[in-house]
Amino acid sequence: MSFETLHSSRLLLRRPEVSDAEAIFQCYASDPEVTRYLAWPTHRSPADTRVFLAFSDAEWARWPAGPLLIFSDADGRLLGSTGLGFEALHRATTGYVLARDAWGQGYATEAAQVMVELASALGVSRLSATCHHAHLASRRVLEKAGFSSEGILTSHTVFPNLSAQPQNVHSYYRVLA
Repeated sequence: MSFETLHSSRLLLRRPEVSDAEAIFQCYASDPEVTRYLAWPTHRSPADTRVFLAFSDAEWARWPAGPLLIFSDADGRLLGSTGLGFEALHRATTGYVLARDAWGQGYATEAAQVMVELASALGVSRLSATCHHAHLASRRVLEKAGFSSEGILTSHTVFPNLSAQPQNVHSYYRVLA
């Protein structure tokens, strides 16, 4: 069964393609405000985005799913990305990033719920997510999507757009199956 294209009530999620590089770069990956609380650096050129696309292809080749782009089902507009990152077949992580013009409209929560459904369909028993301790909007998204807080992990993740030093993160999880 292929999980390269998924639908929800308002979203189309699909596997990224090489031809998406410019749109990803322009829409969200090059925006310092959008990438502020992410664990990857703001893209400086479409070449950086193509590196992400190569990573995406490698994840899809190794695991049953990987990164997904988020589009508006109504008008086809690129909104951001999400996906699953596998640690093992039974354990995965998820996250999301949305373009600024897509903030505050419930898209992140809807995409997170789709990732829960996808993980469950793939037999994942534990889905986790982390977010920077100061990113309150991301914490609310995870809570609305049914994730439970495990607490704060101290000096856990480098957020290269903030600091070279590891930062504290809130850790969340959902037990599936």
